[in-house]
Amino acid sequence: MKTRTLKKDKVNVITLGCSKNLVDSENIITQLRGNAYEVVHDSNEEDANIIVINTCGFIDLAKQESIDTILQYAEVKNAGDIDKLYVTGCLSQRYREELMQEIPEVDAWFGTLELPQLLAKFNADYKHELIGERLISTAPHYAYLKISEGCNRTCSFCAIPLMRGEHVSRPIESLVKEAASLARRGVKELMLIAQELTYYGLDIYKKRELPRLLEALAEIEGIEWLRLHYAYPSKFPTALLDVIAAQAKVCNYLDMPLQHASNTVLERMRRQITKEETIALIEMARNKIPDLTLRTTMLVGFPGETDEEFEELRQFVKDMRFDRLGVFQYSHEESTRAYDWPDDVPTEVKRERANQLMEIQQEISFAKNQEKIGQTLRVLFDRKEGDYYVGRSEGDSPEVDNEVLVSARNQYVRIGDFANVRIAEVTEYDLFGEIVID
Repeated sequence: MKTRTLKKDKVNVITLGCSKNLVDSENIITQLRGNAYEVVHDSNEEDANIIVINTCGFIDLAKQESIDTILQYAEVKNAGDIDKLYVTGCLSQRYREELMQEIPEVDAWFGTLELPQLLAKFNADYKHELIGERLISTAPHYAYLKISEGCNRTCSFCAIPLMRGEHVSRPIESLVKEAASLARRGVKELMLIAQELTYYGLDIYKKRELPRLLEALAEIEGIEWLRLHYAYPSKFPTALLDVIAAQAKVCNYLDMPLQHASNTVLERMRRQITKEETIALIEMARNKIPDLTLRTTMLVGFPGETDEEFEELRQFVKDMRFDRLGVFQYSHEESTRAYDWPDDVPTEVKRERANQLMEIQQEISFAKNQEKIGQTLRVLFDRKEGDYYVGRSEGDSPEVDNEVLVSARNQYVRIGDFANVRIAEVTEYDLFGEIVID
């Protein structure tokens, strides 16, 4: 057991889940540091006496990871090695009452929009002047920019509205101010994130204003790449495609989660779009932006998904040849519309269907990467790992997409810089090349 002294408090903020949670944690840390607290993020050191866990409650695996992490630190607290344990985020928002009963070691639970209440536990003030000045826990040359909170969609499988509430857009002026601050600190790439990007502006401007926001962000000196994540396909603002095509700073990259391709499944999912409309949107996007990198996610094992419906999805993935694809297995979530239906696709079938889609995508990814051999790509370098400098092209987002590797034995590039790389070899998900000196 630690010997308690009058040493100043030290806080360790632990982040679980998605990039939106990461931004929330960065804001927590920024506010606490602004109130003179010593704060670290995801530290493995054992010298912090206060732990804040920012949880995820999206699907079963994420919920279990969050619960396991809370229980781990509850044991640490019982051993007397920490003084306070606080929990915030999606899991806490959704299951607070049950968790309070099950894990009494936690000193306080907070929802997704309760940062001021969390700060009050530290006798800390919420400093409005720190908005836009948040800490960056990623590599210093890229950052996530959360442009809105919540979601107004009614997808029958999704619990996000239960945890994050209705859609609330941030004003363009606020986002430009934050982005300019990030640029002054060396950020070159901004990844725009939200539960639903394309809904942006409807609540405060009464029309979809993502194109106008992108134009404003592109004017910021120092920002070289703007990347779009989580664009809902239904009622997609086609003017956005024109901005992507025309604006050099906006990456020719679009993350559009489609979830399925069978009209009967799409209807049960309440996705508000048909397979035919989806194909038309994809074709329009590729026609307007010929070198577009299109990323999507699919959901398998939704209640009632038949072999025929899954086969339709398999064929769709083969036909559309997405540049990037991820697959989720359906998770039966309380209080969603789909929870009233039997979770009737066995776990092993969900797993097999997910594996089949990823096998198809692996072949597509390898073929698309082979087409890049001999091409010269502009690459932003994120880190040095072993004998390689590791970076990303315009078509790649951190952690989820392909990487470009350059040998560090006979070449040099500064981390956070761009360089032109001629691709020489490829695998399914990595590209190897040499820096081209002008």
